[in-house]
Amino acid sequence: MNVTDAAYLTVHSYPGGSESLGPRIGMSPAVLRNKVNPNCSTHHLSLAEADLIMAVTGDHRILHTLAGNHGYVLELAGDVEDGTGVLSRVLDASAAKGEFAQVLKSALEDGVVTTNEYFELARSTASVHTTLVHLLNKLRSMAVAGREGRAHG
Repeated sequence: MNVTDAAYLTVHSYPGGSESLGPRIGMSPAVLRNKVNPNCSTHHLSLAEADLIMAVTGDHRILHTLAGNHGYVLELAGDVEDGTGVLSRVLDASAAKGEFAQVLKSALEDGVVTTNEYFELARSTASVHTTLVHLLNKLRSMAVAGREGRAHG
């Protein structure tokens, strides 16, 4: 997906579309419609406007599309205070890596990686990444808490 399509879908997926989103971001619905219209060459969405749209809608497909277009995968940092311990997070990461290994094995069995297999591998890779990021965030919060405990104790 290109970023223009992502912006269009973000606005038009919002309940009420540009008619209700426009006023919430301080823009007329017609101008917003034109700014996200892939066929309009006279109006363009600024980065600040895209940021505001994502903040108001909670829809981050513009951000994910930009990242994907440049070879990045985004992952929400997550709440490290959710009560999940380090061991549980390590086991989650191991399970995700096991799932990835199964998907990879299946994809490579015939010596050809199809488009569908590639997308399944990408999804599985993102899952591994997510679990490792959550583990790292938990360890960071523990390090910060430990540092603060030593400073006050």
